[in-house]
Parts: sequence; structure tokens; C-alpha cells
Amino acid sequence: MSDTAKDLIHVYFMPGMAANPSIFEFIKFPEDRFEVHWLQWLIPTKKESIKEYSLRIIENIHHKNIVLIGVSFGGVIVQEIAKYIKVRRLIIISSIKCRDELPKNMKFASKTGVYKLLPIGLMDYVDQLEKIAVNDYLKKRAKLYKQYLSVRDKYYLSWAIENMVNWDCSTVNPEIIHIHGNKDVVFPIKYIKDAILVEGGTHVMIINRFRWFNKYLPELILKGKEAIKNNPKIIKI
Repeated sequence: MSDTAKDLIHVYFMPGMAANPSIFEFIKFPEDRFEVHWLQWLIPTKKESIKEYSLRIIENIHHKNIVLIGVSFGGVIVQEIAKYIKVRRLIIISSIKCRDELPKNMKFASKTGVYKLLPIGLMDYVDQLEKIAVNDYLKKRAKLYKQYLSVRDKYYLSWAIENMVNWDCSTVNPEIIHIHGNKDVVFPIKYIKDAILVEGGTHVMIINRFRWFNKYLPELILKGKEAIKNNPKIIKI
């Protein structure tokens, strides 16, 4: 192994719920410093805990002292993974750090169990959305869903929703870097604390604001929270 290969920083990305890793296709890092790896969703086993699931994901991590980056529910999973392996940097995007940041509708779903009544089968019709979309905006959104939301297994979806709304997080990792858009409707910014703000960023900003991430993620990986202090363009809330 060359000295250059030894010095590479290995960055593992975990996609959002039901999404395939191609949501990261536009994320490009300097190849002389970073090597990027995409993690994928596994189908949960019967009554598998989030701890057991995270330990299975770890089997697909083949380097030490890695950077872990997770989007949405993938942000929850990387926080769980970081409990069991040493990480160089832990970054979440469009996600939450603890139950306090869950929106009221998800807390209500958790308390009442209403999440169990969600029509998971509707995911079967994602392929048909383009055909019934009535305007350009809906057609564009339907195309995004079709392209990126490819994990359609009903047991996985039920498991993921249950573990998202019931996630038990009592302690926030003090070194975590949280990046959040002020237009996120899934996890509204008003519930989020101690995060880097992306103006105009939505819940899918990893796809449509990829230039922001290509510009600032390498610095955040290399310098951590020091990058926030040193770069006035990285806005913290």
C-alpha cells in the first residue's frame, strides 16, 4: 500500500429512509484526500433492534477511524453505529440528534402508535407517480421519488418508521456536526438546535444543494467544529 493510500480519509455515507445511495451521486471530494463509500439499507430481521441492525451495518465498514455521514433516518443509524466503533468525524444532515428535536406529529405518532396505521403499501405506486403528475413540479418530484426511493420492502418501511419515531436517545454526542436546511418540512428548523444552517435547504438538499456540501464538507471533515469558528460563511444556529 502506498503512503498516499494510507493517508486517505475514508468517508462512509448512509442514505435517508427508503433511499438508495445514489442520493450521494453528486457529492465529489478531492480524491487525493478522501475515499468515499456508500452504505446501503439492509432488510431488518424479525423484531431486530436498532442496535442489532446497526451492528449488521458495521459489517460493511472495512476501514478504521472513518468519517460517518448520515441523512435523515440514516443520520440516526450513523449515531447508533458511532456507539460501537471509533470514528474520526460524525456528521448528520437533515436529521435529528435526540428526541427533543422530533416534530410534534412524530412524538404524537410515537405516543399513540398511529404510525402502525400508515399505508406502507402506497410505496408500491411510486413508479406510477410520473404518469399521473399534473404539472411540471409534480412530475419533477415524482421523478425524484422514482429514482431515489428504491427500498420498497414493506417490513423494512414499517421497521424504519417505528424506529424513527420511537428512537430513544438520551445523550447527544458532543462532537457531532449537524447540518440542517431552514426549509426542511420533515424535521422543521424550529425544533433543531446547535446545527449548521443551509439557507433554502430542504429535506432533500443533499441532492439539490450538492454544491454547498462539495464546498464545505471537506473542511468540516478535516477541521471539525473549528471550521465553523474559522469560516464566517458556515452559519451556525
